[in-house]
Amino acid sequence: MDCNLLYWNGRIIDFDLPITVRLTVTDTDPGQGDSAQGGTKPATVETGAVVTVPSFVNVGDDILIDSRTGQYMNRA
Repeated sequence: MDCNLLYWNGRIIDFDLPITVRLTVTDTDPGQGDSAQGGTKPATVETGAVVTVPSFVNVGDDILIDSRTGQYMNRA
């Protein structure tokens, strides 16, 4: 992942993360057959964070997360 770092006197004093982060789902309940009703479920990603995702997301799927809010955006 590329980040912008701001140095002052040889020390990092600030950084900017990308707006979207691509992470892999490591744990979640099995997907539901009918996702037309818009159900959601919790999913754990590779960093250990828990994100609310649509019911069609499965273990091993890569997803995009908004780094500002921590919310699911889309499948990668």
